[in-house]
Amino acid sequence: MHTTGDVHVALRQMVIAIETAVSMVGMNDTNHGKRVGYIASQIAHQLGYNEHDAQYAFDLGMLHDCGVSTQQMHTNLVNHFDWEEAHIHCEIGHRLLKDFKPLAKFAVPILYHHTAWKDLGKLDVGASDARMANLIYLSDRVDVLAAAHYETDILLTHGTVVEVIKQYDGNMFDPELVDAFLHVEKYESFWISLENRHISRYVWDMEKFKSKEWLSLKQLKQLSMIMAYIVDQKSPFTAQHSAGVAALARYFASALELSEIQRDKIEVAGLLHDLGKLHTPDRILGKPGPLNAVERSIMNQHSYETYEILRHIDGIEDIARWAAYHHEGINGAGYPFHPSGNELGIEARIIAVADIFQALVQDRPYRRGMKLDQVLTVLEKFVADGRIDRSIVALARKHSETCFAIARSSQ
Repeated sequence: MHTTGDVHVALRQMVIAIETAVSMVGMNDTNHGKRVGYIASQIAHQLGYNEHDAQYAFDLGMLHDCGVSTQQMHTNLVNHFDWEEAHIHCEIGHRLLKDFKPLAKFAVPILYHHTAWKDLGKLDVGASDARMANLIYLSDRVDVLAAAHYETDILLTHGTVVEVIKQYDGNMFDPELVDAFLHVEKYESFWISLENRHISRYVWDMEKFKSKEWLSLKQLKQLSMIMAYIVDQKSPFTAQHSAGVAALARYFASALELSEIQRDKIEVAGLLHDLGKLHTPDRILGKPGPLNAVERSIMNQHSYETYEILRHIDGIEDIARWAAYHHEGINGAGYPFHPSGNELGIEARIIAVADIFQALVQDRPYRRGMKLDQVLTVLEKFVADGRIDRSIVALARKHSETCFAIARSSQ
C-alpha cells in the first residue's frame, strides 16, 4: 500500500484481530473468543435469527472478552463457573467500546454478559441487548465447560456439559436460549467444529464475509488506542507505554517533516507494536529482576506475535511491518526477522528509537525510570553498537527536553 494514500480497513478484520490478541492471554488456549462467537451464531441460527443478527452474535462473541488483559483474570474466568469478580472485565469492555461508534453497539451486551437472566429483567436493559448478553453468557460457559475435552473425548463428555447448563435453565440462562442450545448440541458436527483446526478455518471463512463497514485512518487510530490500552493493562509497569511510544514516534515523524498520513500511520504502529505481549506470561512481564535465558526467549517472541495479529488485515501491511520491527537492529542483531538495514525504513527506525526511549523513562519491576542524561547515554551506546538510527537519536538529543516530557507524560 502506498504511504501517501489514505487507509480503509474492513471492520470485520479488526474484530478478528482484537479477538486474536485478547485470546492470546489464555496462553495455551488461544481460540476461546472464536469458539464463543461460533456457538452464539449457531444458537442464533437455531432461533431463526436473520443473517445480519447471526453475524452480530458472532462478532459479539469474538469481542466479549476485550476487557481481559491479564493471565490471572483469564484463569479465574475459566476456572470458576460463576466468578464473583467477573463483572470487572465486563465493565472494562463496556468502557472501551461505548464511545467508539463502529463497535458501540456491542458495549451494553458486553457489560452484562456475566449477568444472570433472572437479574437482567430487573435492570434498565433493552430486550435485544439483554437477549444478546445472555446468549454470550451461555455460549461462554458452554465453552469453558467443554474446553478441556476438545481434541480428545468431547463426543463422549459433552453430555456432562449439557447437564450443567440445564441446571441453570431459567436462572442464569434464558430458557429459550437453552432450548436452542439443546437442539444444536445434539449434532456431533457442532462439537467437532469447536476443535482448534476447525474453528480457525471457520473464522477464516467468516473473514471472507467482510461487513460493509470500513474504518478510516482516523477511526483506525481510535481503535488502535483501545487495543493499546488492552495490552498496556497487562502489567502496571507497562501502563501507557504504547501511548507513549506512539506519541514520541509521531513527534519524530513531525520533526522529520513526513507527510500527515505517514505521521498517523506511524502513530498507529506505535500504538500496536506490543500487541504480542498479551501472549507473554504475567510472571515474566512483572519479574523484579533480569530475565533468565528461557524467560528472555519467551519475551523475544512478542514482536513476531504482533506481526501475526496484524498481517492478515488488508490495507495496513506496512503498519504491521513497522510495528513488528521495533526490536530489529540496523546491524541485524535484533529480533525476530533480522531484516537488512535497507529493509528498515524510516518509519520502523523511528518506532524502534521511540520504544527504547519511552521504556527507559518508565519505571520497571527491576529498576526505576531513568533520568534524561541516562536515557541519552544509553541511546548513544546503541548507536555506537549499530543497533538504532543515528539521525533519529540526534533528533532526540536536539529536542531532548520535549521528548523526555512526552515520555514522562504517559506515566
